[in-house]
Amino acid sequence: MVRCDVFEPLRYEGGGSLEIHGERISYHTVSEDTVFYDGCGKPIASVFSFSYFRNDVPNPENRPVIFAFNGGPGTSSFMLHAGFLGTKRVSYSEDVDSVSGLPPYAVSDNMDCLLDTADIVLYDPVGTGFGTLLDESKKEEFFGIEKDAEIFLCFVEKWLQRYNRWLSPKYVIGESYGCTRAATAAGIATRRSPYRSYDFAFDGIVFIGSTVTTGKYFSREVPVEPSVLSIPSLAAVNWYHNTDHSTPVGKWVEEAKNFADSEYLLALYLGRRLEAEKKVDIQKKLMYYTGVSEEYLKEHGMRIDVLSYRSEVIKNKGRSVSKLDARLTRPLYEPETDEYTYLRDPDAISKGKYNTAFVSVLQGSIFPVLGIENCPRLYVPSAPLNKKWDYEAELTTAKHLYNAMQRTPGMRAFFASGYYDMTTEIGVTEYMLDHASLPSERVFHKGYSSGHMIYIGNDTCRELSEDIRVFINGRCPVK
Repeated sequence: MVRCDVFEPLRYEGGGSLEIHGERISYHTVSEDTVFYDGCGKPIASVFSFSYFRNDVPNPENRPVIFAFNGGPGTSSFMLHAGFLGTKRVSYSEDVDSVSGLPPYAVSDNMDCLLDTADIVLYDPVGTGFGTLLDESKKEEFFGIEKDAEIFLCFVEKWLQRYNRWLSPKYVIGESYGCTRAATAAGIATRRSPYRSYDFAFDGIVFIGSTVTTGKYFSREVPVEPSVLSIPSLAAVNWYHNTDHSTPVGKWVEEAKNFADSEYLLALYLGRRLEAEKKVDIQKKLMYYTGVSEEYLKEHGMRIDVLSYRSEVIKNKGRSVSKLDARLTRPLYEPETDEYTYLRDPDAISKGKYNTAFVSVLQGSIFPVLGIENCPRLYVPSAPLNKKWDYEAELTTAKHLYNAMQRTPGMRAFFASGYYDMTTEIGVTEYMLDHASLPSERVFHKGYSSGHMIYIGNDTCRELSEDIRVFINGRCPVK
């Protein structure tokens, strides 16, 4: 907590150059607070942003701008900043599972940076990064699904005004809970909130590891067996660890999904009425696609839950897989007991492998480029704001997105899912897209050979950046 009586807004300037697609691009940066005040003019909170501007643009007022953030709620933008969108980033190992989490950390110029296409603004919400809550009694004005989205909209308005960018095409990249923020903000921006109207729109939104749902926030309370929605992700994990890869992962996942949508769904519905011969056939296919044992299926009534699956799929190797990125493994133990009881985190090991590197690269290599030195505040990568969060909202995230796209005929949405992500599974996203009534001609969905943070890995980092370039340039990012 920063004391209000000594609070002073921060502002830093920096810059540099880097090569993107064979072109040397010069840029400058501004890192700064945007402060929120109460009715008496007293500062009560701030959000913090890192803005990258390309220098050689003759008419910057018409240049696209990307607003990007991570999720949580309670996470700063450090992952997207140091891993994907900044001009420098963590250098990825070819074997993502070999990362130790310990220094030294390799850093490189980010030749996949999107600065050739758009200016980039990384956003840290209140209570994250350098963003601060100055008055604890005002937390309800910031910590909630729709309040958080409105704070972001107020920031965007202030930023557009500050840099004369109201005429710029506006894009948002949200990751994980950031997808909830992005969809909710888009919906509120095109209609009147209980407090005021905004009346501006985003040209497009990129959802990475989507949490957009047709139910309550991150809820799977849908009229479908959860195991059915999980099958595509479980099949991908099995493909990665247990098959010879002769079938491409995308085709393997598609085959598994077709089986889940038809035979498996019906089998679970029939229950005891399922014929014995057909039950044996279903079990064999489940074992083939997901890698679970016959004993597991008998014990779980042919249902597969993500938690136990993580210990089941490669138990023959004495390992279990990570939830955020199932390419990462660890010694075999009981995930629920060890992670929740002792480590107090649903996926502490995968975060331990990467979070330390991302935070260190951000502060040790990127901050000097941004001119940030001897900052009087500590940088908070993430904070447990989820415990303070108001998850009640007037509309679902899918409904907010639907409203925004109906009111803005040119607006488009791009959903990027990691095949090995067992936190925001690709099957859950596809179910939402099948039921949210979004305009299909303006909505795109693609799977990537990665986990929750799709950009972890040289190949997927480059693939995702190229797809976003195509999306911003108005073309279809899905082949």
